[in-house]
Amino acid sequence: MSGRRDKGKGGSGGRNRDREKARALESWKPLTRLGTLVQSGEIKTIEEALGSTYPLKEFQIVDALLPELREEVVDINLVQRMTDSGRRVKFRVCTIVGNHDGYLGIGLGKDALVRSGIEKAVRDAKLNMIYAKRGCGSWECNCGGAHSIPFKVVGKSGSVVITLKPAPKGIGLAVGNIPKRVLDFAGVTDVWAQTQGQTRTTFNQAYATFDALRKTMLMKTVK
Repeated sequence: MSGRRDKGKGGSGGRNRDREKARALESWKPLTRLGTLVQSGEIKTIEEALGSTYPLKEFQIVDALLPELREEVVDINLVQRMTDSGRRVKFRVCTIVGNHDGYLGIGLGKDALVRSGIEKAVRDAKLNMIYAKRGCGSWECNCGGAHSIPFKVVGKSGSVVITLKPAPKGIGLAVGNIPKRVLDFAGVTDVWAQTQGQTRTTFNQAYATFDALRKTMLMKTVK
């Protein structure tokens, strides 16, 4: 079960969520040092926030610094657990957030109500923000643009292993549907990919792709 909740499509629903977010930020009282610095204006960009020595513990920080952030539900699953009082049923929701320009997050949320599960997953995704470094690492293109990735990276989650390789401009996202959605939210438009393992597991596919993109920041590239 999957769905779409992209705030970039406009309409009354998107406008209502924007208004709700604005009201929430107005009433926000930071509980961490990083939140205080953001609210006071001492930290003005998400780059400064992620590069600081303070951990990201409040999702409002991302709302304040990345107002153009979009979100999408990747998967919704029904999970059951036996307890002393009987069987308990909850929905497990996986969401991705991103600005289609490098910044990306992925999160999970569980709740007896789908809507509440989505809200928890979105907040979790905002607390797991990364910056995916883009570039043109393909010898077939070498245009110097930021349409692909700078070098080959491998991501893992559970039994799923995904290998992303730079591709020349115009190839598109040569990958399955779930990794394609994650790459799109990161702003990657051309890539070769190979997957192994139990690829029917939606979350593992999404998180393995996220893990691969996170590794683009582990190596410095020469411009």
